[in-house]
Amino acid sequence: QERFVESGGGLVQPGESLRLSCAAFGTIFSSFTSGWYRQAPGSQRELVATIAINGTTNLADSVKDRFFISMGRGKKLMYLQMNYLKSDDTAVYRCNTVPPLEKDGKNYWGRGTLVTVSS
Repeated sequence: QERFVESGGGLVQPGESLRLSCAAFGTIFSSFTSGWYRQAPGSQRELVATIAINGTTNLADSVKDRFFISMGRGKKLMYLQMNYLKSDDTAVYRCNTVPPLEKDGKNYWGRGTLVTVSS
């Protein structure tokens, strides 16, 4: 059973923008703080943006002035607007709850969507 499906990634040049979308199963976004994580090749996964069920958002310092997280109508879709992209933003981006959803030792990470920022 899929819990999260990410989309919207692609290959862009530095300075360009992308908007990522995350579809979550059921009422996850209505029940948990959720957010976007990213993992660059050979690096640890990092949390870059969160949004609480009341709409409060937080962004990592590295993306605070460039990225924006939002929730769609009905809390069925979550978005990450990424502006002024840099090569350091290159990573696989995944959505999940914060902390990540887990039950009986099973994680529910989706495939993610790859963002590549390069000339």
